[in-house]
Amino acid sequence: MVVAFDLDGTLVDTAPDLMGTLNTVLGEEGLPPLAYEMAPLLVGRGAKVMLERGFAADGRPLQEPEASRLFARYIEVYLGRIADHSRPYPGVLPALDQFEAEGAILAVCTNKRTDLSLAVLDALDLTRRFKVIVGADLAPRPKPDASHLLHTIELAGGDPRRAIMVGDSINDVLAAKNAEVPVVVVSYGYTDVPAKDLGGDALVDRFDEVYAAAAGLLR
Repeated sequence: MVVAFDLDGTLVDTAPDLMGTLNTVLGEEGLPPLAYEMAPLLVGRGAKVMLERGFAADGRPLQEPEASRLFARYIEVYLGRIADHSRPYPGVLPALDQFEAEGAILAVCTNKRTDLSLAVLDALDLTRRFKVIVGADLAPRPKPDASHLLHTIELAGGDPRRAIMVGDSINDVLAAKNAEVPVVVVSYGYTDVPAKDLGGDALVDRFDEVYAAAAGLLR
């Protein structure tokens, strides 16, 4: 069995460092910070969208070449604080242990760039837990396209008929549905649509519930 996890908002609470990076860059440009409460609407959509929203909040459009310059600056700042405050969600480590004890192959299927994903996971000593880590740049097309999840399962040496997706957003759900793979949705992540309305096959409120939900879907 392959279990493919989303990263931001599923395995790791990365919002503190993502939003902190955004507000650092906005501050350098003389713009006010965005409230942390906006994180669910921004995180997971990519740095460019986060920057655009930050500028729009002050009534300023973000256009080229400024957008590319600030994107590069965002990545620079983010890499410098990649996991200052980002942490695995409660229950993640014991759940990964439980999956491994049952012989599951663990993978990460994320729309985050692979280098940034590895930087976060390395800093948290989590990289070794996963057979493959596949960011959008390594996929034929990013989630919600089925090819991202199917490619991740293939690289992990698995079979889509014995695989499951665990995520927090509509992209995770649609990728799984498009790949005909069951999906467990966590309710605590980053989504502007209520988790219960995303259409997952199972919904959990805590990560320590993921194993039982996944096992139930693959019986």
